[in-house]
Amino acid sequence: MNDSLHSAHSTDDTQYLIERAVQADQQAYAALYERYAAGLYRLCYSLLFQQQDAEDVVQEAFVYAFKNLRRFDPSRASFKTWLYTIAVSRCRNVHRRKRPPSMDIAQMSQLNLPAPQSEMPEAVLAQRAARDAIVTALGDLSARLREALVLRYGHGLSYREMAEVLGCPQKTAESRVRLAHKRLHSVLQPIGGEGLLEELLKIG
Repeated sequence: MNDSLHSAHSTDDTQYLIERAVQADQQAYAALYERYAAGLYRLCYSLLFQQQDAEDVVQEAFVYAFKNLRRFDPSRASFKTWLYTIAVSRCRNVHRRKRPPSMDIAQMSQLNLPAPQSEMPEAVLAQRAARDAIVTALGDLSARLREALVLRYGHGLSYREMAEVLGCPQKTAESRVRLAHKRLHSVLQPIGGEGLLEELLKIG
């Protein structure tokens, strides 16, 4: 990557990369993809629970975004929010086309949290059981509630940003997070699993 693009990446100047990409700079396209692809995949996988579906949506979202870069308005949303909006819309299309997802729990649960040296095997097994219980509980949520939970816990979006991505009022976004958390409370509360929930959604 040339020095100017590397500098843009260092200063997180996404708008500069977008302007270069609009001028058909292939390195700028590559830099934008490299910057956002991992987070976008985590988002899609946490919503769809299937690797192939998530990969397909990521590719579709980037293709659409790159074809429509001239339409992106940084005064209305960040590029990340705009990209997430595109991806969530396509995840919803997948839900409409297919039966409810069968969770690939084995992959969703590949979370290797480092255990303290003093931890006994029983504690490790208990943590694994707690993680699997959370994954299963996530799968039982409606698509709308899971979207809200993933964006809030997994990607740290503000409620205003969530409202933009989900296409709903901010109060609705807040309500969905509260309701999702309430639905998961019976699983999270006994095991103190909120931190584990965040780790699951971030790694997804």
